[in-house]
Parts: sequence; C-alpha cells; structure tokens
Amino acid sequence: MDYSKFMDDNFDAKEWVNSAFQSQPDPNIPKDQYATTLVMKLQMFIQEVNNVLEEAGQQALQNLPRVVREVEAVRQEGALLQDQMRTVKQDIQNVEQNTAQSMQVLLKLDGIKSRMKTTADALTEADNWTTLSADMEEVFQSQDVHAITDKLSRMQQSLQMLVDTPDYGEKCQHLEKLKNRLEALLSPQLVKAFNSQSLESAQMYMRIFETIDRLPQLYKYYHKCHKGQLLQAWRDILEMKQDNNPVECIVDFYDHLSSTWHTQIKWCMHVFDDSVPIVCDLLSESLTSLDPSFSSCFTRLLQQRESTLDALIELKQISERFARSMENAVELQMEDNLKHEQCLEKLLRMILAPYRPYLQKYQTFEEVALDRDLNNIPLDHMEVMDTVQLLGESVNKLFNAANQANERCQKLTNGFCYEGLLAAIKTYFTNYCHEFHRVLGNIREKCRTSHVTDSEDWSNFQHSLRIIQTCGDLITHTEQLDELLISSILHSVGKYLGSSSPTKDTVKKCSLRRSTLQFQASLFLDDESAIAALETMVTSLEEGDTPSVLTDVKAQMSRLSEEVHKFGFDIVFAQLQKYLSNLSNMEIWTSHSAGGAMTSDLPTFSISPQEYITKIGQYLMTLPQHLDPFTLQDSSSLTVALKHGKLLYTDEQEMSEHLADLWLESVAKGTMHMFSEEIIKIHQLTPHATKQLITDIDYLNNVLDDLGIQISDTLRNIDTLLQAKPEEFTDIAESAPQRIAHAIAAMREIEL
Repeated sequence: MDYSKFMDDNFDAKEWVNSAFQSQPDPNIPKDQYATTLVMKLQMFIQEVNNVLEEAGQQALQNLPRVVREVEAVRQEGALLQDQMRTVKQDIQNVEQNTAQSMQVLLKLDGIKSRMKTTADALTEADNWTTLSADMEEVFQSQDVHAITDKLSRMQQSLQMLVDTPDYGEKCQHLEKLKNRLEALLSPQLVKAFNSQSLESAQMYMRIFETIDRLPQLYKYYHKCHKGQLLQAWRDILEMKQDNNPVECIVDFYDHLSSTWHTQIKWCMHVFDDSVPIVCDLLSESLTSLDPSFSSCFTRLLQQRESTLDALIELKQISERFARSMENAVELQMEDNLKHEQCLEKLLRMILAPYRPYLQKYQTFEEVALDRDLNNIPLDHMEVMDTVQLLGESVNKLFNAANQANERCQKLTNGFCYEGLLAAIKTYFTNYCHEFHRVLGNIREKCRTSHVTDSEDWSNFQHSLRIIQTCGDLITHTEQLDELLISSILHSVGKYLGSSSPTKDTVKKCSLRRSTLQFQASLFLDDESAIAALETMVTSLEEGDTPSVLTDVKAQMSRLSEEVHKFGFDIVFAQLQKYLSNLSNMEIWTSHSAGGAMTSDLPTFSISPQEYITKIGQYLMTLPQHLDPFTLQDSSSLTVALKHGKLLYTDEQEMSEHLADLWLESVAKGTMHMFSEEIIKIHQLTPHATKQLITDIDYLNNVLDDLGIQISDTLRNIDTLLQAKPEEFTDIAESAPQRIAHAIAAMREIEL
C-alpha cells in the first residue's frame, strides 16, 4: 500500500479511497471484505506512527537539557566575539586617524607616478613615431606591403598618444599621405583581385585595409570594379538588341543584376564582415550610373507607343517584379539592424526612381487618356431619336473608361497617386457634362422647331424621359464608382496607414519601416506635401469623415438631372403655355356683353367656360394616359434621377410610388401658377368678364378635382376676390395677399 499520498498538502480522502478500490489486486474479493482489510491496514499504520512519535518525543525530552547548555555556551561566545569586534573597530579608527596624512601623501605620489608613466609612454611613442617615420622610405622601397602595413599600424598607435601635441595635425596629414602611398601601391593588385574574384588575395587586402582604417576605400575599389562590369553589361545588351523593344533590354539587365547579386553575396561573405550593404550599394550605384539611363529608354519606348500610361504600366510591372525578387533575396541574407534596412530601402528607391518624374505628371497623363476615351464616345446625331439612344449607350462606355483609369492607378502607382486620379476623373466628368449640356441644347432646339401649333406630339416627351432615365443611370453608376474608388483607396493605401515607424533601439521592428505609408509613398512620390495630403485623405476615409470622393461629380450629375427634368417639363407644358400665353390681352375682359346681349345680370351658371380653358382641361385630363406608359418603362432609373433632380412646382417631400402622379402634380401646379400670373396681368374686368373668369376658374377647379389635385392658394384667393361683392371686397381683401388684392381691385375698379 502507498502511504506517501497521506503526506500531500492537498490530500483528498475520497480520491485515495477510489484509487485504492480501483487498484484492488483480486477483483473476486467482495468490496466489504476488501474495505475491512484496508481499515485494518490503516489502523496498524496509525499504531506504527503513534509508536514512532512517542519514541521521538521521549528522545527529544532526554536531549533537551544538553541543548539548553549548548545554547548558553554559544550565547557566551557571541558576547565575547562582540566585545572583540568592538575593540578591533576602535583600533581601526585609531589607525585611520594616525595615518590619514600619510595616505594623502601616498595618493599624491601615486598620481605623480601615473602622470610620469603617461609622459614616459608619450615620449616613447613620440620617439617611436620619429623612428617609424624615418624608416618608412626604406620600407616603401622594399615594396613589402606587410611590413609597410605593420609600420603604418604602429605609427597609428603612436599618433593616438600624441593627440595633445602642437604638431598633431601635421602628423595626421603625414600618416594619411603614407596610407595613400600604400593604397596606390596596392591598387593594381587590388583591382586585379576583385576582377578575378581571387578569394585569398581579397581576404589579404581586407586585413590590410582594416589594419590601416581604410575599409571604406576598399569598398569603393570593389564597387568601382564591379560597377564598371555592370555598366559594360548594360551597353552590351543595348548593342545586341538595338532593333528590339527597350523592354527586352531592361528585362535582360534586371536578370543580370539578379544573377550578380547571388554570385557576389556568396563571394563577399568570405571577404567582408558585412556583405549585404556592400552588394546592395553596388546595385544601387550601378542603377544610378547607367549610360544611357533607364529614363532615356523610357522616352524611346513612350515615343513608340500610343498610350503613355499603358507603356509605363508595362515597364513598372517589370521593375516591380525585380524589386520584389531583390527584396526577398536581400531579406534572406540581411540581419535585423538599421544599416541593412537602410541599404535595402535605398535599393528599392533606385529601382523605382525612373518612374517618379512620370508620376509627378500622372494627373496630366490620366486626363489625356480619359479625354481620348471621351472623344471616342459618340453623343450627337442628326436625328433626335438616335441622339437619345447614343446618350443612353454612353453611360456604360463612360464608366468603363473610369474603371480602367482606377485599375491603371493601382497598377502604375500602387494607389499612391489617387489624388491625381480623382482630379483627372473630375475633369473627365466635367467635360462629359459639358458635352451632355451641349447635346441637350441641340435636342431642345430640334424639339422646338419640330413642334406644330395645336398638335400634341408626345414623342418628344418620350425622348425626354429616356434622357432622364440616362441621368438616373449616370447617378447610379457615379455612386457605384464612388464606392469602388473608396474601397480601392483603402485596400491599396489604407493598409499602410496603421503602421508606425520603428525606433532605432527596437531592432526587430526595423523591418516594419517598409510597411509604413510614408515609405511606400516615397517610392513613387518626391513631394512631401503630396504624401501628407494622401495620408490625410486616407485617414479621413478610414475614420468615415469623408463619405464620398466624388462629391463634385455627384453635384454635376444632380444639376444635369435637374436640367433634364426641366427640359421634360417644358415639353409637356409647352402646349399649356400656348393656351395661356395671351390670356391677359383677350378682348372678352373688357366686353360688356356676349353675342350682342347684355349679360351683366345673368347668373354665373349660365355662362360657359371659354375655349382656352376647356382645351387646358382636356389636355390635363388626357395627361395621365400619356404619362403612364412612359414612366413605367424603367421606374428605378427614373426614380433615382428624380430624387436628385426635382420637378418644377413640386415639394421636396417623400416621392410618390407612381412617377406619373408627380409629373401630373408638377404640370397641374405649373398650369395654376401661370394661370394665376396671367390673371393678375389683366388690366380691366367688366362685370360680365368677371363672371366669365369665375366660370373659367371653376371649370379648371373641377378638372383638377377629378385628377385628385387641390387648387392652389393663389388661384383660390383670386377666385374669392372675384366673387366678392364690391361692398364686401375690402373686408375679404384683408385676408388675401396684398399683391393679389390690389391687382383684382384695380381690374374690378374697386378702391381699397
């Protein structure tokens, strides 16, 4: 039986019992019998423990007097030791007091000794400098580079002890001249070693230049040798492919640079202590020194291509593939330190440097491309029907070009020139709207010249509804383009916004530098203000402060919709306008009779409405049947257009489910408005004319009532004032608008 668990601080009796029964040796033994056996064993173990405790207690009682005596002896020895320590402390204090002056003297002597030793070393080094300097000519004549290096190293050590001497500057210049002589002596062999890739020789020269503190000069020799080879390789590629596409030359040279990186990084790892920055700088300097430069190749290619942006995108994709491959290759070799990070950033900037001058003009390039696309979209035709169809077909073409511009911006600039793209798109849609206005003006003129007096030609109104539908499509596509642009900006540029630049002390975070918006944008943009503006725009989009990037374009589309609605209204209202245009000058208003009979005393109901008002009523009554077929064609686009382009004489409230009702309301209110204005222009009303006018108004009111439209307040006030008796007119006029009251009073010759 395992009794060790009883000593556990977290002993659980239930767990022990369960475990004991689970480990029962013979399952055939009854549980109660096995439990009795366990209890008996535990009782025996308890008895054994009690015996041990009792024995230990007896032994402790026996040893207690001896322990007390030993403790007392230790206490006495401690007190004696304390007295002795007190005596020693007093002796030390006495020694310090008696020898303080002597110690001060010793300290001064030690300082004097140190200064004398320093002076002696300086004199020795000065003498050593003189000796070494005198022997240098002889050593140089021997051409023994190791001996020269050793002498220069010793002179360098001696010079460190002569910093405070008056001629220290002259000694430094002299030492530099000697180093220059050694460097000139080594340069032919050094160039040969680098050109032949002699590992043993290069390692020897590495040690020599490290000894004389000239490693930067050694790196320059290395760069000069291999940069010359790379530049010659570039010239060879151009000569071999003189008649071919410049793109192929650039691809071949990138392949050569990539191959150079892999071969040189392996070789440099055996020569230099830190090979990554050296090889990165070699590639960067080579890209900068190309003759002819990449820019001249770009210019030659752009002259051959019709589309500047497409050619730049093709080149940029090649350069970007090379940049990614180099970034991956460098990161495999580089260590997490700031120097490695900076050399990689420099290389990436050099790869993309030829594109920055073009990206400064990106907005102009995009405007030219979009303008070319716009010119390829036909909008006008001799026939109105064909022109309307062209306007409808232009929507998809218009926005396909805008979507392609968005794709070009991402491919060429990685999204960092979106501000230029947005400006170009604004210009693009502004030009389109100008063309739309021009075409609409032509359609308006053709509709005006084709209109026949007293005839109802609804084809022009049908054309206007199709143009309104086109406006609805334009607004819908503009909103979709706006969402697409915002999504593209946040996806391509916004992902860099949350990254922060690392500190120099945090080495592991150093690689995050290239994930910041500032760094990525600087690869494509030189203008710090443009980068700041881009960051502000993206931040505003991220935080939801800028719900739209095409606000001006949407406003233009809304104004266009308003103009087209006015155009459609004018077409419908033209016939009504003809009926009302000469109302105020009709002879009946000054007539005292009808058909030669005096009618001043006739009741109003006996007077019939005039022809002009019956024609208006008939026109309004037939208007719904002409509106319904047109407005049911595409209610979604028409609804969108109407939401952004208000119909004349309608309130800015919730839109009706049926557009025909809105059009009917607009035309009816326009009719009442013009009818009221024409009535106010009447100079004189005879009593008979007054009754006639009341009859005309009542007729129109009945027509409007049948159409479910209420008469306007202005027309109601006019009707009330016309029906008022002269003696009651003044009281009734007080509740009517003054302009209307005075006009009716004047035409009825009633004084207010």
